[in-house]
Amino acid sequence: MTSAQAKGSGPGWQGACVLAAALFWLRPPLLHAEPNGNTTDVCGKPAVSGKIFGGQNAPDQRWPWQASLLYLGKHICGAALIDAYWVISAAHCFQKYVFPMGPAAGTVGEVGGKQSGEGARVLAQHTEETGDYAASHDRSHEPSDYRILLGYHQLQHPTEHSQQMTVYRLIVHDEFNKRYFMGSDIALLQLHLPVNFTSHILPACLPGPTTKLPPHSSCWVTGWGMVTEDDFLASPFQLQEGEVGIIDSEVCKMYFQSPESSSSEYSIHEDMFCAGDLMTGKSICRGDSGGPLVCKLNSSTWFLMGLSSWSLACHYPISPSVFTRLTYFSNWISEKRSTSPNPDPSFAPPQEKPPILSDFTSLGMVHKPSTCITLVSSQTFLLLLISLRTL
Repeated sequence: MTSAQAKGSGPGWQGACVLAAALFWLRPPLLHAEPNGNTTDVCGKPAVSGKIFGGQNAPDQRWPWQASLLYLGKHICGAALIDAYWVISAAHCFQKYVFPMGPAAGTVGEVGGKQSGEGARVLAQHTEETGDYAASHDRSHEPSDYRILLGYHQLQHPTEHSQQMTVYRLIVHDEFNKRYFMGSDIALLQLHLPVNFTSHILPACLPGPTTKLPPHSSCWVTGWGMVTEDDFLASPFQLQEGEVGIIDSEVCKMYFQSPESSSSEYSIHEDMFCAGDLMTGKSICRGDSGGPLVCKLNSSTWFLMGLSSWSLACHYPISPSVFTRLTYFSNWISEKRSTSPNPDPSFAPPQEKPPILSDFTSLGMVHKPSTCITLVSSQTFLLLLISLRTL
């Protein structure tokens, strides 16, 4: 998770970014209204209320649903606990090409042994073996290759509250990346055994399909991802947090358009939304993929509204981050959970000791389009200036 301070103003697109940031807070938020009533007393209520690029160290117990997704023993993505048997993450965390040979992929990924200059497009060549991988023969998608870590604050220092869970079933949305770039970027993981809820491990509340955010909602992203495009989170790998604002989709689209065109293959669709803090510079980065964006509703309950999905490179100037919109997938989540009975605990593998993590060189990517950051047009400047004059 990264953060950058504004480095000057004046004419040009850098000044437009600052103005756009102000406009984002003036425009109506992307989502509007009341939380779903199908929640329990335990979800979304941490004991503590309380650096993702531009982030800061998160207090212990503040985000008890935060999970680390391990692949062959290494942290690759974030995830979120949604009930005793289920964890949710991003679909792209389970694609072959998220795990290039050699150093972790940034804007350059490795596909089939060949270098690609467009890190975001690595995903476009993803495997067609999507869906339920419970019976998969592809070793890169075996549920047994994955682990879920819960109750961690510092990944290098597990405590008596930490738990390592094995994965029984992996369900990746079968429309992932098929209709458009990064569409349906969502996956569910069913655990062999139920999680023991404690003050350090609690689920986030899930929104219903009509759940909306009131104006000026407090939303936060969390993760153990890189702190810049080139810098890993320092030992002891303490969870990072950053407060972000919801960004209007039409405004957000401008950041992913080519300067020569009004269209782009990287766009914002109804199953996505944008968020960020462009004034202080907060965005998701590699290793944050699949992690939670939560918003406080009813003044006391945190709802899981988004999953970290993709962004431009996490360095100055900061652009909006794109998240999977969970209200869009509410019915899909309910259907998959209702048709997947809990596994027989007698067939669960032996419980494993929570590991001490020290190697972050295989982080999964937050996918980044290689297209140029959009140049904000003169018409946009006028709109920004008019909006600012109404303050």
